[in-house]
Amino acid sequence: MSITMLITMIVCFALSVSIAVSIGLASVVGIFVNEANMLIVVKEIFNSINKFPLAAIPFFILAGNLMETGGISKRLVEFAKSLVGGVQGGLAATCVLTCMIFAAVSGSSVATTFAIGAILIPALIKHGYPVGFAAALQATSAELGVIIPPSIPLILYGVSAEVSIGELFIAGFGPGLFIGGGLMVFAVLYARYKGYGKNDRDGRMPVGAAARQAALALMMPVIILGGIYGGVFTPTEAAAVAVLYAFIVGVFVYREIRIADIGPILRKSVLSSAVVMFIIANAGLFSFMITRAGVPEMIGAYLAEVLRSPVYFLLGVNGALFVIGMFIETSAAIIVLAPILVPVALAFGIDPVHFGMVMVVNLALGMITPPFGVNLFAACAVAKISLDRIIPSLLPFVAVIIACLMVVTYFPPLSLFLRDLVYH
Repeated sequence: MSITMLITMIVCFALSVSIAVSIGLASVVGIFVNEANMLIVVKEIFNSINKFPLAAIPFFILAGNLMETGGISKRLVEFAKSLVGGVQGGLAATCVLTCMIFAAVSGSSVATTFAIGAILIPALIKHGYPVGFAAALQATSAELGVIIPPSIPLILYGVSAEVSIGELFIAGFGPGLFIGGGLMVFAVLYARYKGYGKNDRDGRMPVGAAARQAALALMMPVIILGGIYGGVFTPTEAAAVAVLYAFIVGVFVYREIRIADIGPILRKSVLSSAVVMFIIANAGLFSFMITRAGVPEMIGAYLAEVLRSPVYFLLGVNGALFVIGMFIETSAAIIVLAPILVPVALAFGIDPVHFGMVMVVNLALGMITPPFGVNLFAACAVAKISLDRIIPSLLPFVAVIIACLMVVTYFPPLSLFLRDLVYH
């Protein structure tokens, strides 16, 4: 069944069928070959999107559009640019830093792609960056949305592996800041090597002025994180709070959102949400069929049997998760694999919080790798380009993330230092 599904999907890709339809069609063929009830299609597509945490996606996309129209995202970008934008390639570094700040609000990489990409992708193109590079940079930077807390995948891992979510959130800051820093350094060096961004200094504000202008925008992550850590609301409910805050600031404080803008903002948000949800729905059906075929369990059992030392175990897990993340949606992979792999990790003496960071960072790679990279679809939608135009520029960023992943994997204090400081 798995081979038939894979062949069907490859044929669809070759015929230029859209990614979401290719995934769904391959799943339907798999059901037909397996002589299963076709009602599975309806049931699993519904189950894939009938999850309370997914409600955060349309809310954060709406919040992102309100922030864009209401001037909040623009002020966050100006603040980030005032900090790191004074060098050649500074606008690329600004993209990464802004995504890090926004990640502390949303916890959603897709929402970050839409909210920040709507401003920075056109700005990068205007400053002479190729459109493929701009989209690849945005998609990769937005990946930080699932690493820096609050993070829905970290919550799912904590529930699945029975690990403290509070400890996971604290541990997420180290890898998140490290990967963000690595991306900024690479973006600046790569821009200089390619000759991009020679005019990035133009229009840069002083740090003090930018901070004053962005004060209300910078309060947003404080309110969201404070509310989550204070137990006032959940990360998903935080999305609705972000919408309310963005609306109030955009309409009544900055006064950049007019009544006539509300309709287009809602329409844009609905269309963007529908595209993402359609992909998630079909990916969920595909994940169900792969899981039903026993592929994740076979991989987990194989790793546990063959890899006999912590070093090789972690290396094998990274390799397997990288491949799995390319084909299975992050949340589904965590829910299926965490209960299988965490007991093996514990047997090797690996801290479950550290192992959780390894899993989440690795599976986050799946968001920027074909064929199911949701961030890629979002970035291509914002940049208005086809998927094939982003791939060549994406490969160096994937290499950077893999290098950072190796450091996260084999240097546990990066994840555990803050956790140990707070909880021990």
